[in-house]
Amino acid sequence: MSSHLRNIAIIAHVDHGKTTLIDQLLRQSGTFRANQQVAERVMDSNDLEKERGITILAKCTAIHRGEHKLNIVDTPGHADFGGEVERVLSMVDGVLLLVDAAEGPMPQTKFVLTKALARGLRPIVVINKVDRPDARIDEVHNEVFDLFAALDATEEQLDFPTVYASGRNGWAAMSLDDPRENLNCLFDLIVKHVPAPNVDDTAPFSMLATILEADNFLGRILTGKIYSGKVKPNASVKGMRLDGSTVEQGRLTKLLAFKGIERVPVEEAVAGDIIAIAGLPNTSVADTICDLAVTEAIPAQPIDPPTMAITLSVNDSPLAGTEGTKVTSRMIRDRLFREAESNVAIRVSETDGKDAFEVGGRGELQLGVLIETMRREGFELSVSRPRVLFKTEDGKRMEPIEEAVIDVDEEHSGVVVEKISLRKGELTEMRPSGGGKLRLKFLVPSRGLIGYQGEFLTDTRGTGVMSRLFHGYAPYKGDIPGRRNGVLISNSSGVTVAYALWYLEERGFLFVHPQTKVYEGMLIGQHSRDNDLEVNPLKGKQLTNIRTTSKDEAVRLTPPKELTLEAAMSYIEDDELVEVTPQSIRLRKRLLDPNARKRESRKAEIA
Repeated sequence: MSSHLRNIAIIAHVDHGKTTLIDQLLRQSGTFRANQQVAERVMDSNDLEKERGITILAKCTAIHRGEHKLNIVDTPGHADFGGEVERVLSMVDGVLLLVDAAEGPMPQTKFVLTKALARGLRPIVVINKVDRPDARIDEVHNEVFDLFAALDATEEQLDFPTVYASGRNGWAAMSLDDPRENLNCLFDLIVKHVPAPNVDDTAPFSMLATILEADNFLGRILTGKIYSGKVKPNASVKGMRLDGSTVEQGRLTKLLAFKGIERVPVEEAVAGDIIAIAGLPNTSVADTICDLAVTEAIPAQPIDPPTMAITLSVNDSPLAGTEGTKVTSRMIRDRLFREAESNVAIRVSETDGKDAFEVGGRGELQLGVLIETMRREGFELSVSRPRVLFKTEDGKRMEPIEEAVIDVDEEHSGVVVEKISLRKGELTEMRPSGGGKLRLKFLVPSRGLIGYQGEFLTDTRGTGVMSRLFHGYAPYKGDIPGRRNGVLISNSSGVTVAYALWYLEERGFLFVHPQTKVYEGMLIGQHSRDNDLEVNPLKGKQLTNIRTTSKDEAVRLTPPKELTLEAAMSYIEDDELVEVTPQSIRLRKRLLDPNARKRESRKAEIA
């Protein structure tokens, strides 16, 4: 049976078309009925994935091609979710590496390819979107080969087959002169090029858990690849850690295989297949699930450590508890540790006071997605500014460095180089990328890129594209200037008045609308100067027999700047917090009382 199985992951940089290609593979394999209505990017089932148009969680699907069963795993494209990709590669025997025909290899392409080559996998290269008007097909093909060579690919890996495709239009061809009809050549190449799983059918059952998720009916579901033997429902098994210690013993209450985008119950699963099981309440990711007779755990790939952390604490603002239902530290703690159990790229630790939690991850996007998910579940939180995690080597303070690849119009390249230089970045490469654009490569400290995305989009008039990837650690680069402007701080609690906001506009731009609830110590705007300013956004018009309300019709306010969660997290300074509730995102000072803030600033000056 295992000789008819093919396990393959689709890996690529963000937005190069992985999920769209899987849509077409599912359609052309007959998984959907001819008249079946199916959502676009059907694998992106999570609400946040649909809204942002990105893949956050790795997901499995399976299609049948003649006598062969192809298990296909869709992986995230953002470097922040690299932990998902690293886990998934342990389940598969081959990868499809998608590369955009115009953009070419990007930072995440390099990251996922490094991991695939290190596992000895032989990729199939798919140059996607070849029908783009700005496609550079031959150049991109050469760039891919150079990337393989730079990553020390073996002779066997360097001899990769190349397919030219348009995922959206549902065709692939082995050469640009071939007819562009369907994806048959890609199906055939997967069966021919990807090896069958190298497994032992006769040994006792063992599988490695690589994806953990919760189901309302079945409880915890673990997905992974069977490395040996076969298994049936109700079999007695145990969960085993990497060191060989037993987590628990139990029975498999449910055995599920993949068929299209659905999981279906099966009566037996054999070595080499990717399956999902239920019935083990404590076994987690990277644990081995096996027959009671097995004594050695399956080795699991170590995950790269977090490079950035935030502190999450209970919301203690005057408006706490008015918009959310989950507000206690115990609820927050249980939710974070549940997340850390299923998401191996996240680390959670309690602070000494037990009322705040430090959450470490790969980047602002990953941490932002976690907070956004909790917010939608009804949580209220206070979030600190992200900070990088330093380490010490040979008595030196080392900090994480990121490789930033920026595609920008030539006219905006000067300001980008200037801004990144101020953030201690080093320009390593500059070359034209076609269409009047330049590709710039920098090595920048991670802390220098916190909060830069918004400024970058402003500087490039929204036309620039920046991709980031963890590069390594380097000696501390020195101080980096923070936000240059001060903030406007409310000195009263109540509801904002249009008349008061109209007078405050000349002091800077605002974050709040009229009729918004505010409290003392809340940030309501950015000051035009470098100092903080306390203001009154509640002041109404003094009415007399001469001054009337009819003049208020002349009040025309500039629309306020509404910050997204990630933008708010990177905007604040160390003495500020983001208050996150299911309905609102507010900025505030850590100390709400102005006298307490003054005392704190005096202590800092003396220190």
